[in-house]
Amino acid sequence: MNTARKIASFLLETQAVKLSPQKPFKWSSGWNSPIYCDNRITLSHTEARTFIKKALAKAIKKHFPEATMIAGVATAGIAQGALVADYLQMPFAYVRPKPKDHGMGNQIEGRIPEGSKVVVLEDLISTGGSSIKAAEALQAQGVEVLGMAAIFTYGFKTADKNFEVKNLKLVTLSNYSYLIDEALKQNYISAEDIDLLKKWRRQPDKF
Repeated sequence: MNTARKIASFLLETQAVKLSPQKPFKWSSGWNSPIYCDNRITLSHTEARTFIKKALAKAIKKHFPEATMIAGVATAGIAQGALVADYLQMPFAYVRPKPKDHGMGNQIEGRIPEGSKVVVLEDLISTGGSSIKAAEALQAQGVEVLGMAAIFTYGFKTADKNFEVKNLKLVTLSNYSYLIDEALKQNYISAEDIDLLKKWRRQPDKF
């Protein structure tokens, strides 16, 4: 079983992903969605957590061999990023959505050595907005951002375009296509659900 399929299997087994084509979830964006993904749940499962950590580390070594530091996106990317940074023996920091309104007013937590080449780590890519903002916050401080690594992506064309416009390389371990394929194999969904699930991915704002 390849990495993308194995990750999809773990997401289903740990119930980090829930699929409900007939009774969609409501996202904070207002979109109706047949899928709800919370990759933080994998942190509670030793086998899944370890596999994901090693897979992310391997992907970073392959696609960003010059990387010297990992930065997680708050909040979901913090734990995953710290695990990967520890495994790779690299420094770690994390990026808030916006600066704190008290104390030192930091947006970036942790110390970034001068000359660092940073890979931003995220758990999930939807439109890419929060991830790109984290990368831009680092760049605004003069940090060299090599790109981004994430566990899972919905594969929206909007996200692809957003990363392309910002000239940010994105590497993900698994994606929506692998997930629904694996879900069908595991009888998590029926063949009749597939059309609905594919339709949502094409037009997520009209589901």
